[in-house]
Amino acid sequence: MTLASWGAVLGLVVAAGLLLVWARVSAIRRPQLAIRVLPYLRDLPELGGTAPLASTGAVGGVFGPLLRVAAHAVERVLGGAASVRRRLEQAGLDQSVHEFRVQQVVWGLVGFAVAAGYGVVRSLTGGADPLSSALLCLVGLALGVIWRDHHLSSQVRDRERAMLLEFPAVAELLALAVAAGEGPVAALDRVVRRSGGELSRELARVLADVRTGRPVGDAFDQWAARSGQPLVCRFAQGIAVAVERGTPLADVLHAQAADVREAGRRELIETAARKEVLMMVPVVFLVLPVTVFFAFWPGVIGLSLTTP
Repeated sequence: MTLASWGAVLGLVVAAGLLLVWARVSAIRRPQLAIRVLPYLRDLPELGGTAPLASTGAVGGVFGPLLRVAAHAVERVLGGAASVRRRLEQAGLDQSVHEFRVQQVVWGLVGFAVAAGYGVVRSLTGGADPLSSALLCLVGLALGVIWRDHHLSSQVRDRERAMLLEFPAVAELLALAVAAGEGPVAALDRVVRRSGGELSRELARVLADVRTGRPVGDAFDQWAARSGQPLVCRFAQGIAVAVERGTPLADVLHAQAADVREAGRRELIETAARKEVLMMVPVVFLVLPVTVFFAFWPGVIGLSLTTP
């Protein structure tokens, strides 16, 4: 082939490459159907396991598919989607199970990176074993995944503890509003607008359900179903029964607040009884030695001064 033929072939290859690049860029820049429809579906509830990743930047675009595949793998291995969904609702997190699995994968990768960094440091010092380093990385990955699940459980416990602390005051406010002549919905609205906290957010959800057309009793029954606290369930069921049967609601709310205060006092006494030995540790190992030291040190000094 002549030089002109080689130039023609090279020009055709370059033109074909540029054409492919232009076609791919135009396909990428074309808005997808999901992106065009998503603004009209923001108010609808998300389907479990189909929510996209929160990050839509370059990192989410590059690593999003891999994270989604890893999240599905974690879901197949661990399972328990119903338990995770219930705990997410109890923790007040606006997440789907799939997003939580993605977070577990990210935490696992962080644990893997920490273990890998430790393995690299050991290899630089000359005391690294490839098999032990690989096992350590796998253990770090598993611990990261498990720790995210444990952190979710701790978030649920912290939120339930905060709700129990807020419960007597909110119940008394509801009782005062009902005793002043307001209805259950108006009393809920007043308490939600005047208070803040985890319990107030749950009552705001109940109020939103009532305003969308759900009966008051059904809204409180649904709150009792998704709550994991016996006292809150009893409170919600008591309000539902009082609204349905016409029981004086103010008396029910006062009784519920008194029950919660008594339960908190009883729990405090039980906690103090369980930690009685731990409470004696500072007394035995700190206060008592200092007292003995101050009692006997002057006598020791006196004896040392009087003896020849």
